[in-house]
Amino acid sequence: MGAKQVRSAAERLTAAVKTYDVRGLVDVDLTDEIIEAVGAAFVDEIDAEGTEVVVGHDMRDSSPRFAAAFSAGVRARGGNVVAIGLCSTDESYFASGSMDAAAAMFTASHNPSVYNGIKLSRPGAQSLSMDTGLGAIRDRAIRYLESGIPTVDAPGTERSADVLSDYARALRAVVPLEQIRPLRIVVDAGNGMGGMTVPAVLGEAAGLAALPVEIIPLYFELDGTFPNHEANPLDPANLTDLTRAVMEHGADAGLAFDGDADRCFVVDENGDAVSPSAVTAIVAVREIARERESDPAARPLVLHNLITSRFVPEIIESRGAEPVRTRVGHSLIKAQMRDTGAIFGGEHSAHYYFRDFWGADNGMLAAMHVLAELGSQPLPLSEFSAEFSPYRQSGEINSTVDDVPLAYARIVEAFQGRAQFDEMDGLTATGITPEGEPFWWFNVRPSNTEPLLRLNVEGEDAATMEAVRDEVLSLIRA
Repeated sequence: MGAKQVRSAAERLTAAVKTYDVRGLVDVDLTDEIIEAVGAAFVDEIDAEGTEVVVGHDMRDSSPRFAAAFSAGVRARGGNVVAIGLCSTDESYFASGSMDAAAAMFTASHNPSVYNGIKLSRPGAQSLSMDTGLGAIRDRAIRYLESGIPTVDAPGTERSADVLSDYARALRAVVPLEQIRPLRIVVDAGNGMGGMTVPAVLGEAAGLAALPVEIIPLYFELDGTFPNHEANPLDPANLTDLTRAVMEHGADAGLAFDGDADRCFVVDENGDAVSPSAVTAIVAVREIARERESDPAARPLVLHNLITSRFVPEIIESRGAEPVRTRVGHSLIKAQMRDTGAIFGGEHSAHYYFRDFWGADNGMLAAMHVLAELGSQPLPLSEFSAEFSPYRQSGEINSTVDDVPLAYARIVEAFQGRAQFDEMDGLTATGITPEGEPFWWFNVRPSNTEPLLRLNVEGEDAATMEAVRDEVLSLIRA
């Protein structure tokens, strides 16, 4: 291997290793050779020689060969591969947790088909980030790209396992749906892995009994080219087909999953989005009640990131639990779930974390909680969810900014004396408002990968939110 090739491979791997996972362009940033080196480095960094490593993948064209290359690297360094094949990311977490084994999931989540990546977990579905092993894996892999991967005296083995039925059964045990009123639900899988997991969990594809839930499928065919729309429900444009189908079929609700099916977005019977903050509040109430059934004196912890609605900590406190405000980011929240023993955590991005799922995120479980609550009372979802969305949010607004510190300085100067500031994650300003006046707050955070500032605003009413939003945007874009 020539020096130029080594530098090229090292540079490509360095570009692909992000804060929380590995992600890049197929055969540009990520190649079979690079992936194999990462597999070998993963075994060494987490001391997995002689232990099992779960390897799963999504439906992208490149995923099977990348999974095979990674497995070769794992076996070369003495890890024993458990190949679970096609799966969702949360199914991969289930395998990691239930087997107490390290895991690698090949997916680029909601990114277009030209991308792929790896989500890595320690045993027990414990995630890795740049500071907790991912950076070290990158550095080891670069050394292997330079000098080759040495094979241990006893290379690892490989076996296949099908965990879908066990995964479906485990989720139904956490959120029983057998006794709810009949519901008609449209599900848009976006040609992603939800097309496999939804029929197993909510239907009879895994051999489980039928539920009182009629599923109307949209784009359940697994197709990593995403021929109908991007598997990114965070973009409202990708919910158009779902909202239309909900209206056409007179459905009670709609669910949209991203490509690897670990995130789920909800729309009501009118096709209007139910905010992830409202979903967080709904699930939090149910998880608190479940905890207090076994221990009425319990005051459990519930995590919420700092840009979820103010209503989330309010309702957590009202139900006798303790809200804990966190920074944005799934690896950070997973670590806090584990460290604090919190029963549940929710993010504005529709990541939902469960203590009873090894602290990992599971969009399917969150969707099941919403269906369970909806199906246990007579109100339509629009009326029911409105109780959990009393305030007005702007949603995330991105602006291209060349000088982030200067933009911060303009904001602080303009709101000095009108707001209290904290820098837990970006810059958060909470309005100093006289009693009786509507509250407001906003947060601005820089992107980790692009010259963008991300703005989120909430106000007690629409007029307040819009006034603050417009003022902050004018300062950001000045």
